[in-house]
Amino acid sequence: MINSRSLAALLMSESGISRGFSPGAFCQGVNDYPTFTDAADILLDSKVKEGPKGNKGVLLLADGSRFEGKLFGSEIISQGELVFITGMTGYQESLTDPSFAGQVLTFTWPLLGNYGIIPGQSESSRVHPRGVICKQLMKIPDHRDSVGSVHDFLLLHNIPGIEEIDTRELTKKVREFGTLLCAFGPLEKEEEIYSLLDNMTPPDHEDLVASVTCKEAIVINPGATDEIGQKLPRLAAIDCGVKYNILSELCNRFEVVWCPASIDFKTIVDDWNPDAIFASNGPGDPAHNGLALTARKSLAEAVRSEIPVMGICLGHQLMGLAAGLRTYKLKYGHRGTNQPVLDIETGKVIITSQNHGYALEDPTNGMLSPHPSGLCSDINENILGADFKVRHINANDKTVEGLDLIDRPAFTIQFHPEACPGPHDASPLFDRFSNLVQNKNNPKLKSITMEGNDL
Repeated sequence: MINSRSLAALLMSESGISRGFSPGAFCQGVNDYPTFTDAADILLDSKVKEGPKGNKGVLLLADGSRFEGKLFGSEIISQGELVFITGMTGYQESLTDPSFAGQVLTFTWPLLGNYGIIPGQSESSRVHPRGVICKQLMKIPDHRDSVGSVHDFLLLHNIPGIEEIDTRELTKKVREFGTLLCAFGPLEKEEEIYSLLDNMTPPDHEDLVASVTCKEAIVINPGATDEIGQKLPRLAAIDCGVKYNILSELCNRFEVVWCPASIDFKTIVDDWNPDAIFASNGPGDPAHNGLALTARKSLAEAVRSEIPVMGICLGHQLMGLAAGLRTYKLKYGHRGTNQPVLDIETGKVIITSQNHGYALEDPTNGMLSPHPSGLCSDINENILGADFKVRHINANDKTVEGLDLIDRPAFTIQFHPEACPGPHDASPLFDRFSNLVQNKNNPKLKSITMEGNDL
């Protein structure tokens, strides 16, 4: 199977450099496929390559903390929710992950940008964090495939960054007191930054899903077949902020209709007649009354209709809300590539890639590791027409990481099985879902336990 990383090496522009994102390009049976923008394409089209000016900047936190540093990227004011990610690599994937919309992203690894920006490695068409914080920015990257620095990348996407910040102190503060609002920008605009911070509305009050979902539904690998030429089942992927490599993994197993979160279940069924429904990762509060609610209703109707359903990250939380569980804001979330997850059913532990700031309450133990704000959703009834069980939990803080629906071909996971960046322990879960869909479409098949079913 070919994922987006393999595609990047094969999709070449006239200059010999990878360009764009075309998940259907190498699917068997696909002759005509759409191509989408990769966030790194902007570097291929720009002749501007200049280092940061080294101007002084200031970072202000809602608790009164103040840090001085040097600006890079676009030298404008940034404001958002301060979060941190612990991965040692994969910064390009993180910068282009739609789940970071509304947030100011701190990299705990002290060096940022050492291998530059690589064409075809992005997870979307743009940079999503509102600002970037690091200890030391590498101005001159060292990699044969690099087409620019992180500074160039952020500058062209109009995103600000600040370096020479004590990210260790910053991370310890967030771990102790929880995520908090922040703002940063040029030192000479400190008073303006203070004023913005005092009047800031938390970004998760916004309909962030609406800001990252695709515009219209489209089949991204039309006519896809398996190795023996049989047509793959059709999957409607509800885009709440989907990552490119998730779409690539799905295209290896399904004919995929990439659907905006604004489309309701009836329209999906009437227009596309899918064999299965998938709900992606995404940003913001899962209990928001915007497009997250529309996607939640679509998932619930799919389950009631006994259509196979899989939810990842935000999709997992939306399914939990539909099951009658509350969602709540975590103290500082799970963002990194080394989160251990226990499969209660098999006793196995897998290391996973995660990026989320909310969680589902545990049916027995309630809300674990909650944010000091106490932010949580209202209590709702189960509208799935099915019961559920907790299948996966986080081995560190015991928060809920996955649900299995009882007597329905549906399950959810909080983590990212496509693992870009991250380990590939959980990738067989895509195969588990594929098996569920195949068995649902072929009632004579007995339930088969394959590699993915053990996760």
